[in-house]
Amino acid sequence: MSEYSHRELEKKWQEYWDSKGTFQVTNESALPKYYVLDMFPYPSGAGLHVGHPLGYIASDIYSRYKRLKGFNVLHPMGFDSFGLPAEQYAIQTGQHPAITTEQNITRYIEQMKNLGFSYDWSREVRTSDPDYYKWTQWIFMELFGSWYNNDTQKAEPIESLTAVFEKEGNKPVNAPCDEDTPAFTAAEWNAWTEEEKYKVTLKYRLTYVADATVNWCPGLGSVLSNDEVKDGVSERGGFPVIQKLMRQWMMRITAYSQRLLDGLDNIEWTDSLKEQQRNWIGRSVGALVRFELGIKEEMEEGGKGELSSLSSPSSNTPKIEVFTTRVDTIYGVTFIVLAPEHELVDQITTPAQRGDIDAYIAMTQKKSERDRMADVKTVSGAFTGAYVINPFNGEKVPVYIADYVLAGYGTGAVMAVPSGDQRDWNFAKHFDLPIIPILDAQKDIETQADATKEGHYINSGIINGMTFHEANKVLIQWLEEKGVGKGKVNYRLRDAVFSRQRYWGEPVPVYYKNDSTGQPLPYLLAENELPLNLPEVDKYLPTENGEPPLGRAENWAHGSGNGYELSTMPGWAGSSWYWYRYMDPKNENEFASKEAISYWRDVDLYIGGTEHATGHLLYSRFWNKFLKDRGYVPEEEPFKKLINQGMIQGRSNFVYRVKSENYSKPVFVSAGLKSQYEVSALHVDVNIVENDILDVEKFKATRPDIAGEHAEFILEDGKYYCGVEVEKMSKSKFNVVNPDDIVERYGADTLRLYEMFLGPLEQAKPWNTNGIDGTYRFIRKFWRLFFNDAGQWVVKDVPAKPEELKILHKTIKKIEEDIEHFSFNTAVSAFMVCVNELGSLKCQSKEVLNELVVLLSPYAPHITEELWELLGHGKGTVSKSAFPKWEQKHVEDAVFEYPVQINGKVRISLPFALDTPAAEIEKEVLANETVRKWMEGKDAKKVIVVPKRIVNVVI
Repeated sequence: MSEYSHRELEKKWQEYWDSKGTFQVTNESALPKYYVLDMFPYPSGAGLHVGHPLGYIASDIYSRYKRLKGFNVLHPMGFDSFGLPAEQYAIQTGQHPAITTEQNITRYIEQMKNLGFSYDWSREVRTSDPDYYKWTQWIFMELFGSWYNNDTQKAEPIESLTAVFEKEGNKPVNAPCDEDTPAFTAAEWNAWTEEEKYKVTLKYRLTYVADATVNWCPGLGSVLSNDEVKDGVSERGGFPVIQKLMRQWMMRITAYSQRLLDGLDNIEWTDSLKEQQRNWIGRSVGALVRFELGIKEEMEEGGKGELSSLSSPSSNTPKIEVFTTRVDTIYGVTFIVLAPEHELVDQITTPAQRGDIDAYIAMTQKKSERDRMADVKTVSGAFTGAYVINPFNGEKVPVYIADYVLAGYGTGAVMAVPSGDQRDWNFAKHFDLPIIPILDAQKDIETQADATKEGHYINSGIINGMTFHEANKVLIQWLEEKGVGKGKVNYRLRDAVFSRQRYWGEPVPVYYKNDSTGQPLPYLLAENELPLNLPEVDKYLPTENGEPPLGRAENWAHGSGNGYELSTMPGWAGSSWYWYRYMDPKNENEFASKEAISYWRDVDLYIGGTEHATGHLLYSRFWNKFLKDRGYVPEEEPFKKLINQGMIQGRSNFVYRVKSENYSKPVFVSAGLKSQYEVSALHVDVNIVENDILDVEKFKATRPDIAGEHAEFILEDGKYYCGVEVEKMSKSKFNVVNPDDIVERYGADTLRLYEMFLGPLEQAKPWNTNGIDGTYRFIRKFWRLFFNDAGQWVVKDVPAKPEELKILHKTIKKIEEDIEHFSFNTAVSAFMVCVNELGSLKCQSKEVLNELVVLLSPYAPHITEELWELLGHGKGTVSKSAFPKWEQKHVEDAVFEYPVQINGKVRISLPFALDTPAAEIEKEVLANETVRKWMEGKDAKKVIVVPKRIVNVVI
């Protein structure tokens, strides 16, 4: 093939890789392992646009590079194929989600193969495949069968917990559990029935059923994650979403809060991503304070403000628990705020306030938690009519509800100190509540003394002058002595809701059996009953009585006759362990064999988007730690190094329609003339625009609704110029570029190089199809190093010239450094410089060009495979070769340009051989005419020669 034809060449090598299984790897190798993983995609019907492959190209370059460096590389791909979009499409069309999912996956695989990715397709997984989700169900069962031992800091089988109960009751057990878990002795435990014992274990298990406030979408008939809600409506379909208390399966991820924090210190992730997780987990040290409702007892003699003044609270009086990191500010509390969903709101609201409270709760239900957290300006709330007593000073404190407090965070209640918190201050001002100035125990005594002179409120005589830590220690001790609170480490992280009222998801391997009181209790399937497959249903909608879609399945019940769980697992279930299945995807007896897991261990490099920082990445770390606790995997963390690729943004084009009452004849004005008219901007398909010039006829054909045959176009120099703006790539903005079109026109190698050339991998950058021509010219220029203009092969077995070796070895060094630092864009620049320089030297040495082909192969695998074969390597593949090694002797310059300073100012640069003695450099510098001119006839007092750096002449 003397002419470069990307279509023929790329098809040839893609078929070769497929037929030969070039990138298939084994779980046994003498080579060191390296595991490169992409966050696997959800296969949407729209297929890939040019923004999607960015991370895949980067991971593929690195995978190919590590193979050349002598590693056994696992680089798999699969599909996160359960999800809401396929279900919504099924609701609209009646077509089973499995059919559309299969079609979409086929399309994705075709597109990915066209881009030349070196995936081991023999290991492909799909989360919606029963052979896969069998093991997702199995992990769920393992979680259900485990509890978390705070003393050993690990998950253990539930049998080890019941063994303690049998001998000692639950007093010595230090474990996260439900708040209503009763205390019991060994005698009480052993006297209970098996059913009673089972009910108690349900309060300790790592997955459990509980009432939880969720994002409920009536229009979709399902619970949604925070990521699926935007501005109070579902992202899919735009249906209203409300906050609703529902019975849900939960995952006790909070048991792992501290380990999830500690693990961040041992992985190579970006600081910003780690900080997102730290903030989401939200560790804080403080105290739990109980505020008793109402004034039940008179204060003893001694007056308010003394720590000993309040008698012990009544055990029967309702109490509001508040977590605070600043107990020393409690003297400035002027009101309490509860989340609208707080369990005590209904109980404490007075009849006079009932209407306001109910109306406010109804309004709050329409806002998602994310919206409530994001809204820091709006001040709203309602008074319950109830009061609590400040345990430290006996003051009566009113209780409000407000949506800026969330039920799932902390205790769902906050003690408001308006003088110390901006949001509390705004709330106090809005409702005309007192604002009491308080001292800050973190400030020194002198500052406090100054504040006292200014009339500021004194916290308490007992803590004045103390540091923050000293004051908190004293006050927490008092809380514990009085039984009105205790010291506590709190986490912002909440247990994860683990059920969705949908069809297209993993069935939960649970059936229900009524207890002796007629209430249903959850029981696990036997392991040999897995997988529990999705049943057929007539519609993918909730039943008439509000049950999830699985309630439509006929005769879908356990062998015992008891009904299965009707909710399915959330989308994150299957993605929380998938990297292990790639290690051993065909195993029918285990999620992966011990041998495979022992060899691959964990993911060395993980590439994906930042949008998964507090969802997928957090849940994956949680499940991985659990599997390690139970002895199934060897590593604490799943992903050693993580890189978040930036977004490729769309380059939108606009046409400008002249505003007119005559809409039967639309008029469009070119961008340069639009200031002369009153216009409205309309997005136009970027695929019919080239160099910002609109193909008017195609526009008319594709948009007959606004540009029919009677449309008028006001042109500039006979052309219609479009407006330009960089935006998110989206179908609604007509700026989506299909990679298939780019590959057809320019080739996959050009697309791969261009996407890397756009800028640093982690940064957002705009797509501009007009710029791809430069990369295409580079590819053809590279080809012409091997062929002359007549199409004749010009590579010869001749020794390389020193200047050619210098160019090559400098490039090898640069490319290796850049790939190791994931600086793919600068590597592409280095390739361009190298090819230009070798071309100017008319390099024909096989010694040089052979190495250059290997060097470029991770970036442009198709053209380099073809040239590797033409270079005489037979039907072998360049991916099996070795990465070139650079030599210092070829990298070093033989000559160094010395800047010459005269009295501190550089006046000239002079070249000297690297081995030139300092005395000779000094002699030649002083003899140079330009140097003598700047010395103005004066003698040199001193000449300082710093080898390979500078010459300084002092006169």
